[in-house]
Amino acid sequence: MSEQHHDRGDETAAAWADLVATARRTVADGLVVGTSGNVSVRVGDVVLVTPSGVPYDRLGPDDITGVDLTGRQVLGTLVPTSELPMHLAVHRTTDARAIVHTHAVYATAVSTLVPELPLIHYMSAALGGPVRVAPYATYGTEELAEHMLRALTDRTACLLQNHGTLAYGATLDQAYDRTAQLEWMCRVWLTASSVPGLTPTLLTRDQVAEVGEKLRGYGQR
Repeated sequence: MSEQHHDRGDETAAAWADLVATARRTVADGLVVGTSGNVSVRVGDVVLVTPSGVPYDRLGPDDITGVDLTGRQVLGTLVPTSELPMHLAVHRTTDARAIVHTHAVYATAVSTLVPELPLIHYMSAALGGPVRVAPYATYGTEELAEHMLRALTDRTACLLQNHGTLAYGATLDQAYDRTAQLEWMCRVWLTASSVPGLTPTLLTRDQVAEVGEKLRGYGQR
């Protein structure tokens, strides 16, 4: 086995361990019930994905499941997530390295009420702007993947009508964080909207865009 091949093997094993940990986190943090969400991470031209219908606490190192960008299985024997078309559409058309899909409660509730999440908080900027809702289509279909890609234009997250969330990032941590931020914003908007006789103030697109500029330089220098 060549040195390079061995390194890729180690990288793949580490990425799988991170993927399993992230999938478990979605359950622990209440973003997913049972196996209703899914996670993917890209290593080279291989996309590692959670397998269909297997509880995350049962996934181990030997359960690694991977496909190429056409969806052909290249690693493992477990059937990949039924949402594979959605994951592959994002991996093929964006610079995503990791994707988290959930059925988060507040986000799913918001997806049934509005065509996009109102600008209740400046963290919308971290997702590229106002988060759109992709129209409903049956899970696992190319139709849903197309709706989702349109909703993701210039965004790193979207809501899926009557279904849940999808967020991507350069790493699993970033994709997860964007998912959690989106759920938090949905919760804030629903909470503020439910006070009788009062309407929440919203930010303007310019205010959110200004934060977007500022966030680019955020963190430790």
